[in-house]
Amino acid sequence: MGKSGHIWTAAAPAVFVLLWSTGYVGARLGMPHAEPFIFLTMRFSILATLLAVAGLIWRAPWPASLAQAGHLMVAGLLLQGFYLGGIFWAISSGISSGIAALIVGIQPVLTAVAAGPYLGEKVSARQWAGLLLGFAGVALVVGDDLGFDGGNGAPVLACIIALCGITLGTLYQKRHGGTMDLRTGSAVQFAAAAAAMLVMTLLFEEGRIDWTAEFIFAISWLVIVLSIGAMTLLYLLIRRGAASQVASLFYLVPPVVAVEAYLLFGETLTLRDITGMAVAMAAVALVMRNKA
Repeated sequence: MGKSGHIWTAAAPAVFVLLWSTGYVGARLGMPHAEPFIFLTMRFSILATLLAVAGLIWRAPWPASLAQAGHLMVAGLLLQGFYLGGIFWAISSGISSGIAALIVGIQPVLTAVAAGPYLGEKVSARQWAGLLLGFAGVALVVGDDLGFDGGNGAPVLACIIALCGITLGTLYQKRHGGTMDLRTGSAVQFAAAAAAMLVMTLLFEEGRIDWTAEFIFAISWLVIVLSIGAMTLLYLLIRRGAASQVASLFYLVPPVVAVEAYLLFGETLTLRDITGMAVAMAAVALVMRNKA
């Protein structure tokens, strides 16, 4: 690998965190103008079409068997349908992004616990310390938002479903989708997620969309930057690294979101926010280091 390749490998985790964090910005702009499941149906359908066309143009290999396609569909349902469906519905139902981030922020711990029996990965004591330290950092950052009330039960459950989706999806993708073509494989995954979100739309929504400039910008950003850019990076990181190491990157997302909210929306940062960011970054440094 040349010098540029080493630079890109080193920079990829930071780029992923930055891109992934902007999903909260896109959701904040777009969600007032569309119901969550129809929003995601459109997003996933556009993505499946674009990636399928790209696969045909570049003559990329498609899944070789129905079993292989089925594995990709399961991973897509977990990583896209359950995860984003749960988060978008929870936010649209009134839960704060801070509570959602804290619940989903447990993912690295769950991934580390499950990676051993499912993938045969070993997590060192230092990495366990980093995972737990990262949870503490995320808790510090979003602690101000932990104001539960009696109406938050269903949104919290939706966040837990999203947490299980991204955790199981990361492990399933690592085991069954590591060699997929990122164009055709992702097209299959997004198509499966789009079908699931369409069913949810028909069952629970009116299909409302307000075609405002903010909505068009939000869905364009989420399609191009999040689902193509960030998800492609996520798959590459999963392919190259241990699942528990990749999952630890999600500890950095809430602190980065806090910075973006300050820069874009004028939300202020407290001393506890800054301390939590530092703790989370130290935790990721522990987990991402080579095992002792």
